[in-house]
Amino acid sequence: MFADVTDPAVVVPMAAALAIGLGAIGPGLGIGLAVRGAMEALGRNPEAEGAIRLTMIIGAALAEAIAIYAFVVAVIIAFAL
Repeated sequence: MFADVTDPAVVVPMAAALAIGLGAIGPGLGIGLAVRGAMEALGRNPEAEGAIRLTMIIGAALAEAIAIYAFVVAVIIAFAL
């Protein structure tokens, strides 16, 4: 039943799927929380819109970089191993 667990043809696609799947959860939550915080801040202080937007975009880009790293790891796992 578990003979295929050590077969690379089975393990490699599963490892790549787990790498991108788990690696995308954190940035997705982070970007969502950042946008929520920015919207709350805009509701309280609309005249600071420029600074809030810039900070939110920089934070979202940094969070998205983590998802790109996870994607690169998944591609390396899928094609190099």
